[in-house]
Amino acid sequence: MNQQLAGYAPTPLAARMENHGRTMLKVAMATGHDLYARTGSMVAYEGFVQYEANPPSAQQAVAQWATGEGAPIMRCHGDGVLYLADYGADVVVIYLNNDSLSVNGSNVLAFDAHLEWSVQKVKGMAKLAGTGLWNVEIAGTGWVALTSRGTPIVVDCGRGQDETYVDPDALVAWSPHLKVKAKRSMKAGALIGRGTGEAYQMAFSGEGIVVVQPSEDNTDRLRIRG
Repeated sequence: MNQQLAGYAPTPLAARMENHGRTMLKVAMATGHDLYARTGSMVAYEGFVQYEANPPSAQQAVAQWATGEGAPIMRCHGDGVLYLADYGADVVVIYLNNDSLSVNGSNVLAFDAHLEWSVQKVKGMAKLAGTGLWNVEIAGTGWVALTSRGTPIVVDCGRGQDETYVDPDALVAWSPHLKVKAKRSMKAGALIGRGTGEAYQMAFSGEGIVVVQPSEDNTDRLRIRG
C-alpha cells in the first residue's frame, strides 16, 4: 500500500463497534449477532454481509417512528466488517450495560439487534407540537452508535440542583429516567440557541446525562417559534 495512504487503513477491531476516525463506524459482524442500522448508512464492508430493509421484526416500531422521527432502519447480518457513516457526522459509540438511552431518531446510526427498542412519545412535550415529540428508546446490554453534527457535549444533570435546558433541535440523546418538561423563554421571540429565535427549551432534571450537539438538527423537531 502507498505509504501516505497506509495511515488511513483500518486497524483490527478490538470490540463489536469502534470508530474509524471521527466520522465512520466499524462493526464486527458475526453470524447470530445481527445489527440494526440506518438505511443507506453502509459505505463499505468486508466479507459477506446482507441487508434487509424494513424487516418484519421492526415494522410496527418503524411505522411509529415514521410518524415522529422519520428514520427508517435496515437489519444487517453476516460475517465480516461493516463500515457505516452519515454524511460526515461525528460518530459516538456507546456500550449499554443493562441500561437505557432515549435517542433522537435522526441521530440513530446503528445498534445491536438483540437490544430492546421502541418509539416513545416524550411526556410533558405534547403541548408544544400537535403530535408531541417522539424518541427512540433503546435498552439492555449491547452496543449503540449515534451521530452528532460536530463534537457533542455530555452534560451530567445529577451534578447540580439546577435544571439543564436544551434547544430541542440540538438534542441528541438523554437518560430516559430524567424528568423532562417544556420551558418557555421569558420573552416570546427572544433569541435563544442558534436558530431563528426558539421560544421553547427542554428542561431536564434528576440523575442522568444529556447529549447535545453543537449544531441544530434541521428537522425542526418542535416546529414552534416565538
